[in-house]
Amino acid sequence: MLTPSLEDYLEEVYRFSLTNENIRVTDISNKLSVSLPSVSKALMKLKEKGYILYKPYGTIELTEKGKERGSFLVARNRLLQEFLALICVRCDFAAEAEAVEHYLSKETVTAIQILVNFFKDNPEIYQKFIDYNNFR
Repeated sequence: MLTPSLEDYLEEVYRFSLTNENIRVTDISNKLSVSLPSVSKALMKLKEKGYILYKPYGTIELTEKGKERGSFLVARNRLLQEFLALICVRCDFAAEAEAVEHYLSKETVTAIQILVNFFKDNPEIYQKFIDYNNFR
């Protein structure tokens, strides 16, 4: 089990892995606005748990386990932002998704995915929701 903080680190390593061949501690530090020692400490924990390959002062590489979990974390974040937009919340979607994502069970994430898919597949029902929401 990963803590919310370790999930954030793994999520960012995964995001960087999609576009960068070499991921460094400074990349993560700059993106998350945390100190280099904090990143190094988190990376050592992720390494111990089998999510990454990492040696101090070297590059960071995801294991298969890390790729799978990282992909889930990024997809969960996207889903929550999409859900917030879909239900017409007036907020910073990224910040709001970040605030709640770590505390939702997989079952809740699945239920949200089903609802999002339902609205996408049934635009006439979604329009009724929009009309209802605008009426209130």
